[in-house]
Amino acid sequence: MVNKDDLRWPAEWEEMDAVWLSWPHRADLWQGGLNELDQVFGNVAQAIAPFAQVRINAAKVLQPRIEQVLQARGLKPGAYQLYDHPTNDVWCRDHGPIFVQNLTTGELNLTDWEFNAWGGKFAPWDLDNQIPKQISKALNCPMLSSSMILEGGAIEGNGEGVLITTESVLLNPNRNVNWSKAEIEAEIKKMLGVSSIFWLGSGIEGDDTDGHIDDMVRFVKRDAVVSIVENDSSSPHYRALAENNERLQDLRCLDGSKVEIVPLPMPDPLVASDWRLEQLPASYANFLIVNGGVIVPIFDQAKNDDRALGILRECFPKHSVVGVDARKLVLEGGAIHCITQQQPRFNGGCSC
Repeated sequence: MVNKDDLRWPAEWEEMDAVWLSWPHRADLWQGGLNELDQVFGNVAQAIAPFAQVRINAAKVLQPRIEQVLQARGLKPGAYQLYDHPTNDVWCRDHGPIFVQNLTTGELNLTDWEFNAWGGKFAPWDLDNQIPKQISKALNCPMLSSSMILEGGAIEGNGEGVLITTESVLLNPNRNVNWSKAEIEAEIKKMLGVSSIFWLGSGIEGDDTDGHIDDMVRFVKRDAVVSIVENDSSSPHYRALAENNERLQDLRCLDGSKVEIVPLPMPDPLVASDWRLEQLPASYANFLIVNGGVIVPIFDQAKNDDRALGILRECFPKHSVVGVDARKLVLEGGAIHCITQQQPRFNGGCSC
């Protein structure tokens, strides 16, 4: 039996071997069709490849098309690996495994949580819910399972025992209706080895997830976060972000030291016509840190994009900060972080 003192959830800026994607295949979910989406995923894979191997969940029948997309961008077979793991949708951050370090053995472990498509919003999700088990088998990586529903985008950590989340997601009855707040905290601490859980309120407007933290607040080092701010009081995001930023003034590291809050602006509103979402949940916080790189969603807003990239370059002075156009992704409610899940590297870890 593994207990919380045996485990550690690494920070995203720690060394990783690979980044996982779940490739798109359902034309009914995407405005503009799969050809456009293939190109977006190809661009994301191309941005990741200089820093880590790209590992892709996709049914066998899809793989020749994926290889064409990747090879057209100059990716050699060694830069990526394709796994015959059929999926329902693309949001690997949420249906993929959350990797932890077993401090006793030094090896990589994989945590497998239940997934119900953000409170049963988008059926079916049966294949997505099997992805952690499929990856565990493919990597021969030990798996720790929980009966609790948890998405990776709902949590943010500093690698040293502090985790941030939102009440609007983890306390939402569409996830774990029979779980108390204390039970949810205990399960997260046990499975991820964290010691402190800091709660924010709700999320940005248009977010199908009910308010994932990775659209709002992200650790950039153990004692600093970037936090999305909205200065326009007429914006639908304004109240939730103002309340969360007020709460963040109380965020502390485990040693009691204060966490620096670096403001990160919102882009101008992205509005979709004739689509199920009117206000799109576009956010510069939905970036991926991958070894020496930071892959940031941008939205064809030169002034805003440059400002956000500049702030993140100051936060990551030793990293290459790269923008990738994410407008097609936010039509379905997510961006770069939402479609990726990192696989950390440990000395003496599993041979995967």
